[in-house]
Amino acid sequence: MDTNEPVVTTAEPRPGVLLITLNRPHVRNAVDQVLAGALDSALTRLESDPSLRVGVLSGAGGHFCSGMDLKAFPAEGVPLVADRGLGGLTRAHIRKPLIAAVEGAAVAGGFELALACDLITASETAFFALPEVARGLIAAEGGAVRLPGRLPYHVAMEMLLTAARLPAADAARYGLVNRVTREGGALDAAISLAEAVQAHSLDAVHITKRIVQDTRGLDDHAAYTVQDPLSAPVFTTHAAAEGARAFTEKRPPPWIR
Repeated sequence: MDTNEPVVTTAEPRPGVLLITLNRPHVRNAVDQVLAGALDSALTRLESDPSLRVGVLSGAGGHFCSGMDLKAFPAEGVPLVADRGLGGLTRAHIRKPLIAAVEGAAVAGGFELALACDLITASETAFFALPEVARGLIAAEGGAVRLPGRLPYHVAMEMLLTAARLPAADAARYGLVNRVTREGGALDAAISLAEAVQAHSLDAVHITKRIVQDTRGLDDHAAYTVQDPLSAPVFTTHAAAEGARAFTEKRPPPWIR
């Protein structure tokens, strides 16, 4: 790889969609401090640019991400960005929907990056793993916290405690992956999902995502206490009124471009 190439690239394959590509293919897009900072910058652009509505995260060279760069780890430590976690993503509160497009390996911190996304597409040859215990480490950027809520408990624990791989087909069977594609097709599937998401009211999408994030793990009573102050203003917006009128008049709502 040309060392002058950026370690993270961005593109807009469709209006409103920001494609963020991890670009260290010679190490399966392992995350060091430089890549972490570049990914954080790309995510900041997604959040701050009003013309961008959905993000897609992918990896170059046939793999999503192999996790933390273990060669850099002794000198650099875990490539965290402030309080936003690995690569500025795993502990961040990102308003806009983010979709992981997984080819090849999504392992260790790479799997944790995918788990931090809202939707996941994967090619039929992709696989997921959390091999931290085999390296004397902990899956501390979302693996141990998120995975038992996404998979059956014993399946998640087998992955966490034995470093077992989970093929894409099994991940889809357990509901962890939204779409399984032919090899090389994960990105197209992710962009298709991104277009489906951005066909809807931006405010409604943002608030829905925030409600899901802020109420996770709460009982119903506590969840409604969090949800209602967020959701109530949406019902009085111009967009809500227009959405109802568009349905009644059998026409597209104004946010469909």
